[in-house]
Amino acid sequence: MINRTLRTHAALQAFVLHRYDWSESSLILDLYTREQGRLAVVAKGAKRPYSQLRSVLLPFQRIHVSLVHLRLPTDDGHLPEVQTLRTAEWIGGVPMLTGAALFSGFYCNELLLKLLARHDPHPGLFDAYALTLPSLAETEDAKVQAALRAFELALLNQVGVLPDLSRVTLTQQPVGEDDQLALLPEAGVTAMRAGDAVLPGRLLIGMQAALEHGSLPALQHACMPALPELKATLRALLHYHLGSPLLRTRQVMLDLQAFEPIREHFPHPRP
Repeated sequence: MINRTLRTHAALQAFVLHRYDWSESSLILDLYTREQGRLAVVAKGAKRPYSQLRSVLLPFQRIHVSLVHLRLPTDDGHLPEVQTLRTAEWIGGVPMLTGAALFSGFYCNELLLKLLARHDPHPGLFDAYALTLPSLAETEDAKVQAALRAFELALLNQVGVLPDLSRVTLTQQPVGEDDQLALLPEAGVTAMRAGDAVLPGRLLIGMQAALEHGSLPALQHACMPALPELKATLRALLHYHLGSPLLRTRQVMLDLQAFEPIREHFPHPRP
């Protein structure tokens, strides 16, 4: 006789990062939860026409979920967990993103999917993601760019691959406000070389202070003076740690930009 143990967890705060079809009536969800990090969850019956889950399991909307864990011993004695969605309740979120803001949102989701391990909670990053989403719908492109750069910095910092921006990585000497430096994937904060994006010392110091304080608005403000340079720098860092040359959302956005009839709807390839 197989020993089965059911466990139900208290409500978790979550966002749906991605969803996959599973059978004719169900979905597999990649959830990002504040308490437990990324989770793979089966939502049984979620595709049925009258399922209450259809209007809840949407991207960029904060929800409360409760999960059931079914533990089944395998032939080798291990106990893998199969997680099933028990309930999901909408608790707030931003209006549905559209146009370039929608691609920016999916870009953030793709970064979380590719850089975060499962079951590795980062409450501060969850809060940063929740605060970033409303900024993506801003009409001023500079504010959107600052929100994206701040989120990228927060993500790299949380997963432990961002060096201390207030110190030269090799020597650990404090960065001076008037220094002209670069941030390189293989060398950290270092003296600039020909062709490197130049980052002023005061910018690096300000971003590090905002990261240590845990204030996303302060980090967004700190990014403002050098948005083009930060975009190139952080793109290189992300590609280095992802091991891939181009994210899917960025490629789709660039393809849309090349398509003349709809270029006017996507004037800025934001990610």
